[in-house]
Amino acid sequence: EYMGTHNMADIGAGIHEPFDLIRFSLSEPVLVKLRGDREMRGILHAYDGHMNLMLGDVEETIYEVHVEEDTGAETVKAIKRNSDMMFVRGDGVILVRTR
Repeated sequence: EYMGTHNMADIGAGIHEPFDLIRFSLSEPVLVKLRGDREMRGILHAYDGHMNLMLGDVEETIYEVHVEEDTGAETVKAIKRNSDMMFVRGDGVILVRTR
């Protein structure tokens, strides 16, 4: 199990399949983009082959888009929530970005 910080050359040399990048990101900050205009930033504690994720120290952001009927102008409102721990179901994950 990975528990430290690697430089990008070390990570690149050790990546042979997509889940290797996730494995190298254990105990590190990640950004997870989800379906439904949501994203989460937190520390990756665990994952599985279905991309179910366990995140700690999580900031969840939900983007609400409102369209004015008369002008068609769009406004985006960001709603933020914080949680100590969060389980993220893998079928909603679109992207996982490491630092």
